[in-house]
Amino acid sequence: MLEAKYVRESRTVKSSHVLPPDTNNHNTLFGGKLMAYIDDVAAMSAMRHSRHRAVTASTDSVDFLHPIKIDTEVYLEAFVTWTHRTSMEVFVKVMAEDLLTGSRVIAATSFLTFVAMDEEGKPTDVPSVIPETPEEILLHEGAEGRSELRRIRRKESKRLAEMLGSRKPWEKNPGE
Repeated sequence: MLEAKYVRESRTVKSSHVLPPDTNNHNTLFGGKLMAYIDDVAAMSAMRHSRHRAVTASTDSVDFLHPIKIDTEVYLEAFVTWTHRTSMEVFVKVMAEDLLTGSRVIAATSFLTFVAMDEEGKPTDVPSVIPETPEEILLHEGAEGRSELRRIRRKESKRLAEMLGSRKPWEKNPGE
Protein backbone atom coordinates (compact mmCIF):
# COMPACT_ATOMS: atom_id res chain seq x y z
CA MET A 1 0.00 0.00 0.00
CA LEU A 2 1.40 3.38 -1.01
CA GLU A 3 1.49 6.20 1.51
CA ALA A 4 -1.13 8.90 0.85
CA LYS A 5 0.05 12.34 -0.25
CA TYR A 6 -1.35 15.78 0.42
CA VAL A 7 -3.05 17.45 -2.55
CA ARG A 8 -0.59 20.35 -2.19
CA GLU A 9 2.27 18.01 -3.10
CA SER A 10 0.92 17.74 -6.64
CA ARG A 11 0.17 21.46 -7.10
CA THR A 12 1.79 22.68 -10.31
CA VAL A 13 1.69 26.12 -11.93
CA LYS A 14 2.49 27.38 -15.39
CA SER A 15 2.13 30.84 -16.86
CA SER A 16 2.56 32.47 -20.23
CA HIS A 17 2.28 35.94 -21.77
CA VAL A 18 -0.42 35.98 -24.47
CA LEU A 19 1.04 37.53 -27.63
CA PRO A 20 -0.45 38.11 -31.12
CA PRO A 21 0.77 34.77 -32.62
CA ASP A 22 -1.14 32.96 -29.82
CA THR A 23 -4.48 34.47 -30.79
CA ASN A 24 -7.31 33.99 -33.25
CA ASN A 25 -9.15 36.54 -35.41
CA HIS A 26 -10.94 37.83 -32.27
CA ASN A 27 -7.57 38.65 -30.68
CA THR A 28 -8.17 36.06 -27.97
CA LEU A 29 -6.06 33.04 -27.09
CA PHE A 30 -6.65 30.05 -29.38
CA GLY A 31 -8.77 27.50 -27.50
CA GLY A 32 -6.52 24.70 -28.75
CA LYS A 33 -3.43 26.44 -27.39
CA LEU A 34 -5.08 26.78 -23.99
CA MET A 35 -6.08 23.11 -24.13
CA ALA A 36 -2.43 22.18 -24.79
CA TYR A 37 -1.35 24.28 -21.78
CA ILE A 38 -4.02 22.54 -19.67
CA ASP A 39 -2.91 19.05 -20.69
CA ASP A 40 0.74 19.94 -20.07
CA VAL A 41 0.28 21.37 -16.57
CA ALA A 42 -2.12 18.55 -15.62
CA ALA A 43 0.40 15.93 -16.79
CA MET A 44 3.12 17.52 -14.65
CA SER A 45 0.80 17.48 -11.65
CA ALA A 46 -0.07 13.79 -12.20
CA MET A 47 3.62 12.88 -12.56
CA ARG A 48 4.51 14.89 -9.46
CA HIS A 49 1.85 13.00 -7.49
CA SER A 50 2.62 9.51 -8.79
CA ARG A 51 6.35 9.92 -9.51
CA HIS A 52 5.72 7.94 -12.68
CA ARG A 53 5.11 8.85 -16.29
CA ALA A 54 1.42 9.58 -16.81
CA VAL A 55 -0.80 9.45 -19.87
CA THR A 56 -3.98 11.39 -20.47
CA ALA A 57 -6.94 9.01 -20.25
CA SER A 58 -9.64 11.64 -20.68
CA THR A 59 -10.45 15.29 -20.60
CA ASP A 60 -13.86 15.58 -18.99
CA SER A 61 -14.36 19.18 -19.88
CA VAL A 62 -12.74 22.47 -20.64
CA ASP A 63 -15.13 25.20 -19.68
CA PHE A 64 -14.16 28.51 -21.25
CA LEU A 65 -15.56 31.18 -18.93
CA HIS A 66 -13.86 34.38 -20.15
CA PRO A 67 -11.87 35.24 -23.27
CA ILE A 68 -8.12 35.64 -22.80
CA LYS A 69 -6.81 38.65 -24.68
CA ILE A 70 -3.42 39.88 -25.90
CA ASP A 71 -1.19 41.30 -23.13
CA THR A 72 -2.74 38.99 -20.59
CA GLU A 73 -0.84 36.56 -18.43
CA VAL A 74 -2.52 33.18 -18.54
CA TYR A 75 -1.77 31.37 -15.28
CA LEU A 76 -2.69 27.70 -14.85
CA GLU A 77 -2.83 25.89 -11.53
CA ALA A 78 -3.26 22.10 -11.45
CA PHE A 79 -3.53 19.54 -8.68
CA VAL A 80 -4.63 15.95 -8.16
CA THR A 81 -8.07 15.95 -6.52
CA TRP A 82 -8.72 12.20 -6.30
CA THR A 83 -7.17 8.87 -7.19
CA HIS A 84 -8.35 5.39 -7.98
CA ARG A 85 -5.97 2.43 -8.17
CA THR A 86 -3.87 3.60 -11.15
CA SER A 87 -5.71 6.76 -12.22
CA MET A 88 -5.72 10.34 -11.00
CA GLU A 89 -8.27 13.08 -11.48
CA VAL A 90 -6.54 16.44 -12.02
CA PHE A 91 -8.28 19.81 -11.73
CA VAL A 92 -6.92 22.79 -13.66
CA LYS A 93 -7.90 26.37 -12.91
CA VAL A 94 -6.96 28.94 -15.54
CA MET A 95 -6.56 32.54 -14.40
CA ALA A 96 -6.18 35.48 -16.76
CA GLU A 97 -4.53 38.68 -15.52
CA ASP A 98 -4.57 41.82 -17.63
CA LEU A 99 -0.94 42.88 -17.36
CA LEU A 100 -1.82 46.54 -17.95
CA THR A 101 -4.62 46.90 -15.37
CA GLY A 102 -3.96 44.01 -12.98
CA SER A 103 -7.55 42.76 -13.14
CA ARG A 104 -7.93 38.99 -12.83
CA VAL A 105 -10.63 36.46 -13.70
CA ILE A 106 -10.96 32.71 -13.75
CA ALA A 107 -10.94 32.20 -17.51
CA ALA A 108 -11.44 28.42 -17.64
CA THR A 109 -11.63 25.25 -15.58
CA SER A 110 -10.96 21.67 -16.56
CA PHE A 111 -10.98 18.12 -15.19
CA LEU A 112 -8.69 15.50 -16.69
CA THR A 113 -7.86 11.91 -15.84
CA PHE A 114 -4.36 10.46 -16.07
CA VAL A 115 -3.06 6.93 -15.65
CA ALA A 116 0.36 6.33 -14.10
CA MET A 117 2.62 4.04 -16.14
CA ASP A 118 5.53 1.93 -14.93
CA GLU A 119 8.85 1.51 -16.78
CA GLU A 120 7.30 -1.17 -19.01
CA GLY A 121 4.36 1.03 -20.02
CA LYS A 122 1.83 -0.77 -17.84
CA PRO A 123 -0.58 1.00 -15.43
CA THR A 124 0.82 1.20 -11.92
CA ASP A 125 -0.66 2.00 -8.52
CA VAL A 126 -0.77 5.59 -7.28
CA PRO A 127 -1.01 7.04 -3.77
CA SER A 128 -4.35 8.33 -2.53
CA VAL A 129 -4.71 12.05 -1.78
CA ILE A 130 -5.39 13.98 1.39
CA PRO A 131 -7.29 17.24 0.77
CA GLU A 132 -6.75 20.09 3.25
CA THR A 133 -8.18 23.39 2.00
CA PRO A 134 -11.91 24.03 1.46
CA GLU A 135 -11.29 24.08 -2.33
CA GLU A 136 -9.45 20.73 -2.22
CA ILE A 137 -12.11 19.14 0.02
CA LEU A 138 -14.95 20.36 -2.22
CA LEU A 139 -13.31 18.94 -5.36
CA HIS A 140 -12.35 15.70 -3.59
CA GLU A 141 -15.90 15.12 -2.34
CA GLY A 142 -17.35 15.41 -5.86
CA ALA A 143 -14.70 13.26 -7.54
CA GLU A 144 -16.33 9.87 -7.14
CA GLY A 145 -19.48 11.11 -8.87
CA ARG A 146 -17.41 12.56 -11.74
CA SER A 147 -15.58 9.23 -11.99
CA GLU A 148 -18.87 7.36 -12.39
CA LEU A 149 -19.99 9.80 -15.12
CA ARG A 150 -16.62 9.25 -16.85
CA ARG A 151 -17.12 5.49 -16.77
CA ILE A 152 -20.59 5.83 -18.34
CA ARG A 153 -19.31 8.28 -20.97
CA ARG A 154 -16.39 6.01 -21.87
CA LYS A 155 -18.72 3.03 -22.29
CA GLU A 156 -20.96 5.10 -24.57
CA SER A 157 -17.92 6.35 -26.55
CA LYS A 158 -16.77 2.76 -27.13
CA ARG A 159 -20.28 1.75 -28.25
CA LEU A 160 -20.44 4.71 -30.63
CA ALA A 161 -16.99 3.96 -32.06
CA GLU A 162 -18.05 0.36 -32.77
CA MET A 163 -21.21 1.57 -34.54
CA LEU A 164 -19.36 4.15 -36.63
CA GLY A 165 -16.49 1.88 -37.62
CA SER A 166 -13.22 2.92 -39.20
CA ARG A 167 -14.32 3.06 -42.81
CA LYS A 168 -13.26 6.14 -44.78
CA PRO A 169 -16.17 8.33 -45.99
CA TRP A 170 -15.58 7.39 -49.63
CA GLU A 171 -15.42 3.65 -49.00
CA LYS A 172 -18.57 1.63 -49.55
CA ASN A 173 -20.15 -0.49 -46.84
CA PRO A 174 -19.67 -4.22 -47.46
CA GLY A 175 -22.48 -5.52 -49.65
CA GLU A 176 -23.25 -2.16 -51.36
